[in-house]
Amino acid sequence: MIIIGALLGVCLTQALADDSVNENNEGNNGGNSHQNVNVSNQDHTADINSYNGWKVWDAVWDHSKELFATRLFNKRAYIVAKMNKDAFPSLEKLSKFKDQKPAKSMPPPPFLRFSITKTRIRNVAQFGRSINILCKGVPTYYAQQDQ
Repeated sequence: MIIIGALLGVCLTQALADDSVNENNEGNNGGNSHQNVNVSNQDHTADINSYNGWKVWDAVWDHSKELFATRLFNKRAYIVAKMNKDAFPSLEKLSKFKDQKPAKSMPPPPFLRFSITKTRIRNVAQFGRSINILCKGVPTYYAQQDQ
């Protein structure tokens, strides 16, 4: 099982632009994080890259296919799963954040638990161009959200 919380925190806790957003943050403990978010309204996707020491990850949210893919760098694998519409903001909603500063009292993003199948996906192209580009050549597994 894995927990996907950081994915949602990226977009729920920062302002987003139509094309791309870069966020740099130096925390109280001296740690640094850097995130890039690129939104394509034409493809209905958001590409997310987060660089935070050992917690590095990449993701694609494909709203047209209602799927997301996330690279688990520490596992050297990708997972593909169905998007939970209640937890993932729409691209339109992301665009509304672009001119707003995050509220300090904003609730934390929801944490979602997924169970990853043990069977490797052989044809990632079945999930569409964006996920295929991200996952091609890397072991990829399907995950289902736990209740």
